Amino acid sequence: MRKSWLIFCLALSFTVSAQQKEYVPPTKAQLEAKRKEIQDAINDTEHQLEEIKKNKNATMSQLRALQYKLSQRQTLISNINEELGSIDNTIVKSSKEILTLKQKLELLKVRYAQSLRYAYQTRSSYDMLAFLFSSSDFNDAVRRMKYLKKFRDFRKQQVDQIRQTQNQIEHKIGDLNKEKKEKDLLLVNQQQQSQALQGDVKQTNTVIQSLKGKENELAKEIEKNRVAAVRVNKAINNIIEREMAAALKKAEEEEKRRNAATPKPGTTVPSKDSKGNNTKPDPTLPYVAPKPKAPKAEAAPLMLTPTDVALAANFEGNHGKLYWPVAQGFISDHFGTHPHPLAHNVMIDQAGIDIRTSPGATVRTVFEGTVSSVFSTGGSELIVIIQHGNYFTVYNGLASVSVKNGQHVDTRQTIGVVGNNDEGEPTVNFQIWKAAANKTRVKLNPETWIGKAH
Repeated sequence: MRKSWLIFCLALSFTVSAQQKEYVPPTKAQLEAKRKEIQDAINDTEHQLEEIKKNKNATMSQLRALQYKLSQRQTLISNINEELGSIDNTIVKSSKEILTLKQKLELLKVRYAQSLRYAYQTRSSYDMLAFLFSSSDFNDAVRRMKYLKKFRDFRKQQVDQIRQTQNQIEHKIGDLNKEKKEKDLLLVNQQQQSQALQGDVKQTNTVIQSLKGKENELAKEIEKNRVAAVRVNKAINNIIEREMAAALKKAEEEEKRRNAATPKPGTTVPSKDSKGNNTKPDPTLPYVAPKPKAPKAEAAPLMLTPTDVALAANFEGNHGKLYWPVAQGFISDHFGTHPHPLAHNVMIDQAGIDIRTSPGATVRTVFEGTVSSVFSTGGSELIVIIQHGNYFTVYNGLASVSVKNGQHVDTRQTIGVVGNNDEGEPTVNFQIWKAAANKTRVKLNPETWIGKAH
């Protein structure tokens, strides 16, 4: 019992220590890059807000853009605070290093002064000669000469060490002053962002107040979008089911062809002579049955070919690193079930994410694959579905399409032009689906799949 308890404690301590080592604080360069990325996103959103503001009436698109900018501003302030904390740590560390170097410098100076005093006391050439001629033999004299040379070299090394330490102190002081200047600039930026955040909050509240009198219109819009989403999801389900059925049928046919070409155990394979005629097998040789094949993976029947298996694995391996379907824009509506920004008692169920972009922006693939379908559910907007093995990406809300069914597309290849939503805003709805081996379709959160850079 005690042995089991000891093993459990050791395993627990190992797990805790491993978890403690998992977190690695971001470097200064990473924090600066993140700050620039967030600032670029805010600038991009402000540019698109200017386009939205041309419509004098407040819209949901304007509210979503303001809420996105608000969240990005809060993230930027948090990032600046993290940068300030990193700089403070660097300043403390540099100050300690400077203090250590100064103490080292003082010690070097004391030791050098001692050696100088000793050299001054023995400065007479007569004393040097007496020191050498008092040697017991020639070898002793050589050793004394080497000692005097080493003493001179030692004093020279002391001077070099003093100079190097002084240079290190000057360099560290320069770095420290640079860090302090960067901290001052960040503090100014932090204050500016805090003021801008207050302005964003005020502007968002103003738009919310303007939209509060439009509950009936919003309710109708929500219901209209819900019906359209159900229609689109049903069509996507049917297309994925059709593609998977075709893949399974092709896999079964290939399996039958392989089985037909493979001899069954217990049968002899006729050998052929030099002319290609069948000959009787040698009865003296034992029959070697072919090795049974390993069972196929659960997801294998979903794939068309081993190439598609590799494509799906590659797609899955790029989780969090996929390109955006547009070159610039912001997420105006998020994935999953969440309350409406105004009517909190009304829930919105999003199969993907809405990305508000620039008018006339081109829509591109996030990963290589094959176009499964190009269709419309009755409206003017077009939908493109691209297959990546048992993964499917959906691009909904295109005004025009430049690809066709069965066409192979590369990563970031243009597939069409974005259309306008019901509010007249250029918006693309992006979805990611996965077909499982048990014939189920799973909607995935695209926000966790796309990368930070567009």
